[in-house]
Amino acid sequence: MKSDIEIARSIELQKIREVATKVGIPYEEMSHYGRYIAKVPVELIDEDKVQKNNLILVTAITPTKAGIGKTTVSIGLALGLEKIGKQAIVALREPSLGPCFGMKGGAAGGGYAQVLPMENINLHFTGDFHAVTSAHNMITALLDNYLYQNQGVCGKGLKEILWKRVLDVNDRSLRQIITGLGPRTNGIPTETGFDITPASEIMAILCLSKDLEDLKRRIGEILLGMDFDNKPFRVKDLGIQGAIAVLMKDAIAPNLVQTTEHTAAFIHGGPFANIAHGCNSIIATKMALTYSDYVVTEAGFAADLGAEKFFNIKCRKAGLNPKLTVIVATSQGLKMHGDVQLEDIKKPHREGLIKGFENLDKHIENMKSFGQSVVVAFNKHAFDTDEEIELIRAHCAEKGVGFAVNNAFSEGGNGAVDLAKIVVETIENKPSTPLHFTYNDEDSIKLKIEKIAKNIYGAATVQFSDKAERILKLAAQMNIEHFPVCIAKTQYSFSADPKQYGVTKGFNFKVNDIVINNGAEFIVAIAGEIMRMPGLPKVPQAVHIDIVNGVIEGLS
Repeated sequence: MKSDIEIARSIELQKIREVATKVGIPYEEMSHYGRYIAKVPVELIDEDKVQKNNLILVTAITPTKAGIGKTTVSIGLALGLEKIGKQAIVALREPSLGPCFGMKGGAAGGGYAQVLPMENINLHFTGDFHAVTSAHNMITALLDNYLYQNQGVCGKGLKEILWKRVLDVNDRSLRQIITGLGPRTNGIPTETGFDITPASEIMAILCLSKDLEDLKRRIGEILLGMDFDNKPFRVKDLGIQGAIAVLMKDAIAPNLVQTTEHTAAFIHGGPFANIAHGCNSIIATKMALTYSDYVVTEAGFAADLGAEKFFNIKCRKAGLNPKLTVIVATSQGLKMHGDVQLEDIKKPHREGLIKGFENLDKHIENMKSFGQSVVVAFNKHAFDTDEEIELIRAHCAEKGVGFAVNNAFSEGGNGAVDLAKIVVETIENKPSTPLHFTYNDEDSIKLKIEKIAKNIYGAATVQFSDKAERILKLAAQMNIEHFPVCIAKTQYSFSADPKQYGVTKGFNFKVNDIVINNGAEFIVAIAGEIMRMPGLPKVPQAVHIDIVNGVIEGLS
């Protein structure tokens, strides 16, 4: 079979004007980024259609380091829905350069279920990530200048700075740094560091704002630090929220592209789910729902991370209610959680597969706790056996959830027809109930974290560090305990220990730090050893990426 990039290159793209016209988007309203990419203005969202049409969430079991294939399934399901005569649009996050050149090599789907033009999407695309990076670091530079220019001025200093820098590169050397060294004109020496751009609060704000004015308001509320009277110091105290919004004025509009079978796709925003809230923008999701009967979207990593945040943060704030959740599983993932050695998870192993059902079952149970109807999509690989597939099918029947094999990677939309049929059948006959959130707005931040840790992860106890306790007191002082919470932890386990596969029960969940995202309007609880600036593997994917005779190689 051809590589992902060879398949992408073999497909003759339709002009983005044609893609837009098919779903009723007025092309004269769009801002074109070449022939095959366009931005669609926020003003075209129709809230009545948003509430009427069908939203489908794609999530997954706890992944292996190779992933589970949610994006491929999401795109494949949209293609499959089109094959059975339904109008469908897929709405996804934008890839980050860090993982593209680090571990993954790309994040635009795979095989015959991709969004195109994949080279552009995986690289600089429409510049949204660069806008977020620039906006975030502009705030940092203006804050540093404010502190430098007001040295010794009474009432103008900060006792504590809570704002760092970001870069869309995996660079462990930048996690902790000192700035301002050298002559005094270089600034004030300060201990600081970098997060990766998907962890920026600006990225979260982009994905949760309803329009440019809302984005500007939220930027003004970003907490930068504390003054010597222990009062919060925000972006609006610098008077620069308008200037930062100017940097984001184009990024706020969602990006329209196409799939390998020329169906419409919105790709917009890109927070990670292990360190942020893991969903594409509310604007892109609502734009897709405005122009399509069925919209497929995904939430990053496993259901305990991405789906939980999708429901408790994104849907809570946007008034969205998915009609169904698809949980993606692979034989590799199930066997890994069934105590099969990693080097053997591609080989047949009946006992390991069956033991791995515990992980799948916990995710099904969690999704049902939100009131969601569930379908399991088995993402098929060439090494999978019919016997193992039938074992999974029978298990899902016992659990009372739908099951279908997804083969969109090798067959495109035709390989997702069975999945599309059972999705439509379930939505028509047994759609999800209105969402049951894990916690209430009026719960304390501590109680919200405890409810997630105990009810979604399976923890017995929750412990807060002294630093976390201090920030919790600040949140109470700021009267923001009604904010939802966003837990940053490993994606490889229900616990905060990445090596605890399967289903971990009765553990102590340690919250090491709390970050107040006052503009995004949620509280980040950092657990375990999770890093907001990832590092690179021993052999980064970058060594396989090249341009030969003007043609890019190595992206996937």
